[in-house]
Amino acid sequence: MAANERPAAASSVVIPVLNDADALRLLIDDLRQSPSLQIIVVDGGSSDDSLQVAREADLVLCSPRGRGRQLRLGAERAEGDWLWFLHADTRVSGEALEAFQAVCQQACWGWFDVRLEGNEWPLRVIAKAMNWRSALTSVATGDQGLFVHRRLLDAIGGVPPLPLMEDVTLCKRLRRLAKPRRLSATLETSSRRWREHGVIRTVVTVWALRLRYFLGADAEAVARRYYGHGRDG
Repeated sequence: MAANERPAAASSVVIPVLNDADALRLLIDDLRQSPSLQIIVVDGGSSDDSLQVAREADLVLCSPRGRGRQLRLGAERAEGDWLWFLHADTRVSGEALEAFQAVCQQACWGWFDVRLEGNEWPLRVIAKAMNWRSALTSVATGDQGLFVHRRLLDAIGGVPPLPLMEDVTLCKRLRRLAKPRRLSATLETSSRRWREHGVIRTVVTVWALRLRYFLGADAEAVARRYYGHGRDG
């Protein structure tokens, strides 16, 4: 193998991006601690330097905007038997990388516990609530670094190509096939939306949108409300 050649990937990381240049640069640096990971960036139409930063990844793809569509395309083009879906504003520690590599010994799916950037007590409470909710319901969010063996993903027809709530739908389909693995190693995710829009307002908005989707609202309509709340991607 040549000195600059990457080993064959057993696992592929898929990162959907939309105007995430600064965060993406940090995440790629984190992931490069594990040279066997194939890093795939799927851009949804960024107007910043995201595509330039993405050149540091192993594969760069372009897709219509929408996390579900972006994740699906990345998974379809991935080389690895394992798919790990990460948001661009996630930070991955060495401990989390080791935990992911250790769990890749059997066909399963799951997620990580999460912490929000910052030390304010409301952020700590929100993170704990997210982790407890996922443990109770077997439904996690994209912030929690969902991972899945390709065999299970293929069995449910791949990532749902939804503009929003693709993580919820993915988990609900997967939990019918296998019990998830919850990894105690934590991922850190940005607390930007909580800081910019306020903790109470953001909690109420997110849960209201989840309730609308649960009651049968169209994912496109829910996505318009969500992105109108201030999210960029």
